[in-house]
Amino acid sequence: MGEVVLLDAGPLGMISHPRVTSEIAGWLAQLLAAGVEVVIPEIADFEVRRELLRAGRSKGVRRLDHLKSTLSYLPITTEAMIRAARFWAEARRRGYPTAHDASLDADVILAGQAATFPREQVIVASTNPKHLARFVLADHWQQVGS
Repeated sequence: MGEVVLLDAGPLGMISHPRVTSEIAGWLAQLLAAGVEVVIPEIADFEVRRELLRAGRSKGVRRLDHLKSTLSYLPITTEAMIRAARFWAEARRRGYPTAHDASLDADVILAGQAATFPREQVIVASTNPKHLARFVLADHWQQVGS
């Protein structure tokens, strides 16, 4: 079994943009050509989709739907949410929250999804891996696969 890359909302939003840049399109193509499993976590889909819907970007929604049918998709599980709650509490006990206390903390939910993914070689590709790297392997998307 090969490497698995989970997409954070930043790279997923860039890939689903109707005018996707050659840089991120090439990056994704390179990963797929190398046999890397690229996964859309449900929480990242939620983050990107809600903004596309709010902005009335129907082409972006269609592209996101197409990506969901092309790439692997990781639904949120109870196990991932329990792990996310542990991460959230741990971060606050240590004084390193990843979001406001009352907000839906997508970073810890994504970390929970990554931590409970059923394969060992999992990395989250992000535009801002700092919060995620406290809990799981994460790096800037341009560094993943290079």
